[in-house]
Amino acid sequence: MSRAIFKSTSVVGLTTLISRITGLWRDMVYSQAFGAGTVMDAFLVAYKIPNFLRRLFAEGAFSQSFVPVISEYKVRRSHDDVRELVGGVAGTLGAVLFVVTLIGVIAAPVIIFLFAPGFRAEDGKYELAVEMFRFTFPYLFFISLTALFSGVLNSYGRFAIPAFTQVIMNVVMIIFASLIAPHTAQPGLTLAAGVFVAGALQLLFQLPAVAKLGLLPMPRWRPALEGVRRIGKLMIPGIVGSSAAQVSLLLDTLIASFLVTGSIAWLYYADRLMEFPLGVFSIALATVILPRLSAQHAEQSMERFSETLDWALRLVILMVTPAAVALLVIAGPLTATMFGYGRFTARDIEMSTWALMAYSWGLLGFSLVKVLAPGYFARQDTKTPVRVGLIALGVNMGLNVGVVLPAHLAGFPAPHVLLATSTCISAAVNTTLLWRGLRRDGVYRPTPGWWKLLGQIGAASATMAALLWWLAGDMSIWLAASALERAGRLALCVVGGAVSYFAVLFVLGVRPGSLRGARGKSAPDRL
Repeated sequence: MSRAIFKSTSVVGLTTLISRITGLWRDMVYSQAFGAGTVMDAFLVAYKIPNFLRRLFAEGAFSQSFVPVISEYKVRRSHDDVRELVGGVAGTLGAVLFVVTLIGVIAAPVIIFLFAPGFRAEDGKYELAVEMFRFTFPYLFFISLTALFSGVLNSYGRFAIPAFTQVIMNVVMIIFASLIAPHTAQPGLTLAAGVFVAGALQLLFQLPAVAKLGLLPMPRWRPALEGVRRIGKLMIPGIVGSSAAQVSLLLDTLIASFLVTGSIAWLYYADRLMEFPLGVFSIALATVILPRLSAQHAEQSMERFSETLDWALRLVILMVTPAAVALLVIAGPLTATMFGYGRFTARDIEMSTWALMAYSWGLLGFSLVKVLAPGYFARQDTKTPVRVGLIALGVNMGLNVGVVLPAHLAGFPAPHVLLATSTCISAAVNTTLLWRGLRRDGVYRPTPGWWKLLGQIGAASATMAALLWWLAGDMSIWLAASALERAGRLALCVVGGAVSYFAVLFVLGVRPGSLRGARGKSAPDRL
């Protein structure tokens, strides 16, 4: 694979790492200030709905439809045509989003009832969520336009600014949660207002870089423009196909609203730890390869298209497998170190730990979907991911209704763990079917050496797991330790685990060239 892709992935990964670190800091502030009680449950639902729509539309169907089209425009058309496309999409999308936002704010009581009906059982919880939602829902308008301009920048190889944008959100929320909300009469509503402010600042942050490219025209209502129509046509099926995992997570929230107070927060904190490696590496890699795959498809270079996918899949499995193993083995120490302070109790630590262990093995499935899906979207094929997404979503819903709810009614002590497990099973189904589709269509042809690489990764992961288990020790040690002692011990686990994993890989003969496969060895521009 070209050095340009590796360099771009490194840039996005490093920038995203900063974003994820500040995101963890934000979540630590949440856990200390609000714990896992009524206010946090209400806020998470009020924020999750626009955030879900952000991932579904802005970062899901829209980005995966917009980037291939603008990449094609960049390759085959003039700069003025690209500028006209950006203006038409911005004006059309902005108008639609404004109407959707207005409807959402007005219909807040209905929307909260639909997505968290269980809140009506606790006095004040439903009403609080409704009021919060009216502050958080306009975030969808700002962040969707932000995603549009991020797509423009990514298509022109400007990856750092879009990746850094999330840092603004995290910093604003840290300020509101730690410095502003505690000094107000309604801290929950103040926290929700922070989401509105953060969304506006994220959008403004993108504009100078887009203007520098000469691609910041006056937004215009242009639904009939050829490129806008193509993007809209691609988006309609892609809404389901690109975001089955997000729908699954939202269904988890709906089911969790019927469970004991704290279930939504426990799942959230576990999900945040699971998404740390997902965002730092897998999403960064997917962000970089989509424009490259789109350009290779436009150039009809299908051999390089397949090699790009193969390289990305090898890299994902190499980097994500140890992360998944670590999340499983040291779930308790991670949760205690990151969140176990202030109003976050020992029971909250235990419940979040079990949820993280359930999520851990699904990390590989979530990551592979991020790489496999661009193999369809780059070819402007959104119908196949729709079918796959519907199947995966059906599996998740079936497990939630057929297993999770009956387990809760039967008195199972931690039904939220089953919610996490069903989401991971859904991701595994999604991954398997996407991979089979690419193989069946002849779009992806694995290069030799896969079984050897998987064996090497398995041996290194097993060695790392044994070392982590020994270093972690009993959970009581972590609960009794101070914050500084926890941080030091966790750092030892992380560094020791990483060193052991890559050392075993090196001894077993894994080198950067192992990621290329046999067909890529002779190409001069390969990594």
